[in-house]
Amino acid sequence: MNDASAALRIRRMKASDLGSVMEIARSQKDAPLWPLAAYQAAIEPESSPLRIALVAWDPSSGETVGFAIASALPPQSELETIAVAAGAERHGVGGCLFAAMAQDLKTAQVTEVMLEVRASNRPALAFYGALGFEQSGQRTRYYVDPVEDAFLLRLRLT
Repeated sequence: MNDASAALRIRRMKASDLGSVMEIARSQKDAPLWPLAAYQAAIEPESSPLRIALVAWDPSSGETVGFAIASALPPQSELETIAVAAGAERHGVGGCLFAAMAQDLKTAQVTEVMLEVRASNRPALAFYGALGFEQSGQRTRYYVDPVEDAFLLRLRLT
């Protein structure tokens, strides 16, 4: 964690965060463009499978600066999305979000996290590589608009 992320607070996402979360997602070229209902489902405590949705916020400004959502079917989990606001990128926000997510997933008895990432998304591949994710496969023509392969990544939680 660097100095900029030291003041961050990570907490469970709530309904009042959804506007900021959707704004962050819309501002990111590679973030999924989910409808409001998808985010609402992610914060539903009785969701099946279990979903963990976190936000990173800056207490000095009160702004939400990032979010992460994962689904869990222990012992596995899928990191569905992680996004950081444009002005907060490369300041440790994503790493803080993933560290908090990993702790919540371990509590839920998850031992392995998986995700897909666009083959061309070099910043995301570098980020996940730095967290210890390794490529475990590839899905040809998985993404549309533009059509592109997805790399499958895995991380064993210890």
